Amino acid sequence: MSVGVLWGLFFSAFVAASIFPAQSELFLAGALAKQSAPFWAIIGAASLGNTLGSATNWLLGRFFIHYQDRRWFPIERNKLARAEAWYAKYGRWSLLLSWAPIVGDPITLVAGILREPFSSFILVVALAKTARYIVVALITLQFA
Repeated sequence: MSVGVLWGLFFSAFVAASIFPAQSELFLAGALAKQSAPFWAIIGAASLGNTLGSATNWLLGRFFIHYQDRRWFPIERNKLARAEAWYAKYGRWSLLLSWAPIVGDPITLVAGILREPFSSFILVVALAKTARYIVVALITLQFA
């Protein structure tokens, strides 16, 4: 088992879930194709990294929203307003879309802004992120 690959996958997934643009699916597919580690370890590293990246967004929303008018703030105001409206309408269950491109990261940030309790946040996000990586992994294995 390659611990370096798992750490790389963890880091890739962490960054992909943050407010920075990145993707982790190719790293996951490569680890699976090369059988760098057991299936469960690959899914675990990716899911944990991605979930903790989203937790970072929650923390940013919770504690750094008062900087939203600063030039360096990473989320544009109009995107933040759309995510707030979405979250106000669907509540914590909108976090099931935390895995989705474009909308997922802002939703996790807004959950922090709107003070979603961390325990429910982490549970729903971990479920969504893990399910996504399992699906991606199973699709990858069909073609590997």
